[in-house]
Formats: sequence, structure tokens, C-alpha cells
Amino acid sequence: MLLDNKKIAIVGGGMAGLTLARLLQIQNAEVKVYERDFNEDTRVQGSTLDLHEGTGLEALRRAGLLDAFYKHHRPIASKMLLVDKSLKIHFDDHNFAAITAERRPEIDRAPLRDILLHSLKPDTVVWNANFISMFKEKNGWCMHFKNGTSAYADIVIAADGANSKIRPYLSDIKPIYSGITLIQGDIYDAEKNAPKLFEYAKGGKVMAFDDEKFIGYGTKESGAIMFVVNFKAPENWLAQCSIDFKNRDQVLRWFKDEFTGWSDGWYEFFTNNGVHFTPRPQYYFPFDQVWETLENLTIIGDAAHRMPPFAGEGANVAMQDAFELAEVLTNGKFSDIKTAISSFEKDMVVRGAVATKDTLDNTERMFSKTSLAQMVAFFNQVKES
Repeated sequence: MLLDNKKIAIVGGGMAGLTLARLLQIQNAEVKVYERDFNEDTRVQGSTLDLHEGTGLEALRRAGLLDAFYKHHRPIASKMLLVDKSLKIHFDDHNFAAITAERRPEIDRAPLRDILLHSLKPDTVVWNANFISMFKEKNGWCMHFKNGTSAYADIVIAADGANSKIRPYLSDIKPIYSGITLIQGDIYDAEKNAPKLFEYAKGGKVMAFDDEKFIGYGTKESGAIMFVVNFKAPENWLAQCSIDFKNRDQVLRWFKDEFTGWSDGWYEFFTNNGVHFTPRPQYYFPFDQVWETLENLTIIGDAAHRMPPFAGEGANVAMQDAFELAEVLTNGKFSDIKTAISSFEKDMVVRGAVATKDTLDNTERMFSKTSLAQMVAFFNQVKES
């Protein structure tokens, strides 16, 4: 096997990195995952994921983890309400949850990450390993981390997300601003801190479209809510807005100005003691990315094909990257590692471009003057198909 006697470092312990580690360990490869989090409980995981046939679900199937997935998946999370800015319901079909739960079953990120983590050999993940830099050593790389430690690997695989620190070692192609910025809000114990909106969702998700803006939220099994307030803004908005996102009164004042005419029922997201805000300008990489393939470095997931979250493709394509890369490195069809990585990267760039194009098309629909009508028509079509 190409990976015999090779030390493999995966930087980033998200869905893509952990999936890849699992698949490589099945083939007896020597793998370490370097993750910046202090431990597996450090960070609150993001939104609920819907996994797609052929991508996310296929990755779990190859990893032998489908049974574990279905023990933790949440059919109720597929329940969907489409509403306008006044919280008036325009789409509410209980059968829709059953349809989508079968086609695109959903799971919270935290249990999915736990499934992947617990499938790995002990001590595979090196915690508190915040990547700082690396330099070439022998035929591989010596990596340096913020905690002062270093590690050598023959092959480094960057799975360190949209703001990858490793990507620049491979490509200088810059992301493109999508025109959309979102503010993510995370609320713990939402039944207590945002009771009306928590009850309104009834365990599922709510999507509100109006005025070329979009608010979406969903409940988690833990009792938390994650919501996103999405709006069109110039690329420099975050630098110039002067909002202290640790001050919920300031964020509420901004919301009232930016979302004028929206129901004060939304204010509950901004007035409770349990909310934490994170602003996120949305970027994507160009469709025609090209870089020189290296024999000891490649990238997967958001590090390779960053995109906005408006089509649910990011995590699924990232998990596909993981099984496609594992396949070329272990199937015995390539004469050397560089040729295998080159084949993978060519296919990956095409896959990423298709997913990004679909995402941008969906973004245009979701932030158009007729967004609500278009989304209602779309979900009615899904329901009837």
C-alpha cells in the first residue's frame, strides 16, 4: 500500500478530518488528528446536519458507522416551518418531516462527532494542537503548534476549515465574498431562555424569508437553539459596523434597524441571558481552482472548497472528500502518492465547484424579492415528488 511506513497527519478534527482518519485506520494506516480544541467537550458544535445519499451517508457506510448514526439521528429535526417576517406560517406539513428524514436524515453535530471520535483508535486525536506553521523536513513536514509542541508527518492533510492555515502552503487562490453576512446566535437551555420561539419550532426548524433577508433556526437534542440572521451587506460591513457582539443590547439595536418591520417576536433571540453571537461573512472559492499537486500535502472540506451554508452541501461534500481521498490512497491503483493525490484533487475541485454553484443559485433564490414564494414552491415540490 502507498501508505506503508508513512506517518499521516490530519489537521482539523471536524467531520471531514475524523471521517478520513476512520477510513484510513480501517486500512491500517498510521494516522494522527491534530485538533485545536482543548478536548472533545470544549466547543459547542454548530447546526444540525442533514446527510445526503452518495456523500455524507456514503461516508458513514464505508466507515461502518451507519447503525451508530441511526441510533442518534433526529427525524423530528426535519420538521419544517416556512414563515414571513411576521411569523405567519406559509408552509407546515407534518408529512414533510417523514419524507426528508428518509431521504436526508438529520443529526446534531455533537453526536455525529462523538460517533466518529469513538470509532478511532485510542490517542488518535491530539488535542490542544492549534496549528501555527510548518516547514519541509526530509520528504514530509515538521508542524509547529501554539502550545509549543512539534510533530513530523510524511503526509499532511488539511481539514482545518474555511480559514485554513495550511491551505496557503498549497494555493494562494483567495475566496470571493458572496454578498451575504450572517450573525450566528447560540442559546443554551432555549426552553427557558427563548421559550416562545423554542415552542414555535416544536423540535424542528423554522425559516423566515422577507425583504431579501432570511432568519433560520433549529432546536437541538441538547435543548439548545442555533439561529442565523442573514442579510446582504458590503464586504467591509463587519469591520465598520462598530457592534460589540458581546453586548446583546447593541446587537438588538442593530437588528431593529436592519430588520425594520419584522415581528418583535424575533427579539427573544437577542434579549435572553444565554445567547452568544458570532458574525460570519460568507465566502466561496472560485469554480476553476488549480494548484500544483504535491506528494506530501493536500486539502479537503472547507479548506478546499469553502461555500456559504445555504444548500446544506458543505459537510456532505467534505465527508465525500474524505472517502474519495482514502480510496485513492489505499486502493492500489496508483503507482505513487503524488499521482493518487493528483487524481483526487482534480475530481474534488470539480465536485466542489458543482456544490458551490448549486449553493450560490440557492443563495440567489433565498435572498430575492420573491424568496418566500420560491421556497414554498420548492418544498411543496419536494413533498409531492
